[in-house]
Amino acid sequence: MPTTIAVTGRAEERVEPELGAVSLTVSSSSADRDRVLAAVGVAHERLLATIRELEGAGVLDSWSAAQLRVWSHRPWNDQGRQLPLVHQASADLEVVFRDLEALGEWVGTVSTTSDVTVQGVDWRLTDATRSRVQEAAQRAAVAEAVRKAAVYAEALGLGSPTPVELADHGLLEAQPIPRAHKAVAMRAMAMGVADSGPAPEFAPARLVVEASVDARFAAG
Repeated sequence: MPTTIAVTGRAEERVEPELGAVSLTVSSSSADRDRVLAAVGVAHERLLATIRELEGAGVLDSWSAAQLRVWSHRPWNDQGRQLPLVHQASADLEVVFRDLEALGEWVGTVSTTSDVTVQGVDWRLTDATRSRVQEAAQRAAVAEAVRKAAVYAEALGLGSPTPVELADHGLLEAQPIPRAHKAVAMRAMAMGVADSGPAPEFAPARLVVEASVDARFAAG
């Protein structure tokens, strides 16, 4: 009777990011509603003007701007007293750069602009590159599973293992798969930022694309 060998194969591919998505928020607050709307409107239009310049220069992949949000509330002070009404307004934007050097220069400039907050940078791959790198990681994960099965079979004095089942990691288990599970995942290494005054130099590390598979082999 053949022996069943169950293994998990894992692999990762590292690749330089191709795109950088900058998330920004334009916001202001004041007791004067008209002043808030004017401040946000001016900052928003000024920011859009620089984005259109970047788009014309060909350094962007895409950009988007959400609608302006306006709300009011009455805050409390540390003595438990409710303070006068405060009006707030904000608008979110996302600017996706294909030129990462231009990204660093632009972020260094806008981060010092009044009423503008840079929320962060999300490093990405193009769809074509992501698909290619994912496939490479998946193939490497399968090869790792085959190698492990061969080692176990040899250690047991068995013949060459024959594949019986292969699935994304977790799909051969009897219990339900956690919803958060992913057989192929991409994560970014920590982003390095060199302190160079008002214009920081962004130094993104490579993106890591991971794949894992479960496999069962029979060896006799």
